[in-house]
Amino acid sequence: MSHSELAARVAKVIAKTQKIPEESVTLEKTFADLKIDSLDGINILFALEEEFQIEIPDEAAEKIRSVREMVEGLEKLMGGKAAQEGA
Repeated sequence: MSHSELAARVAKVIAKTQKIPEESVTLEKTFADLKIDSLDGINILFALEEEFQIEIPDEAAEKIRSVREMVEGLEKLMGGKAAQEGA
């Protein structure tokens, strides 16, 4: 999956979870910009785990403060997942 495909899927999940327009969710936006609080963040993480069939470690999730960080974190996790499946 390309970076732009992943970013689009993440934006779609965030928009659906937060009930906000998908076009308002861009890589440049922070969670504060989108009015996402810690409880909303947890709901988004659960939705992303389901969407991508992965588990996001709590210590990694605590550091995520923007859409870009979310996408980059998922890329790392999914890269690791792909490497594990290939082993």
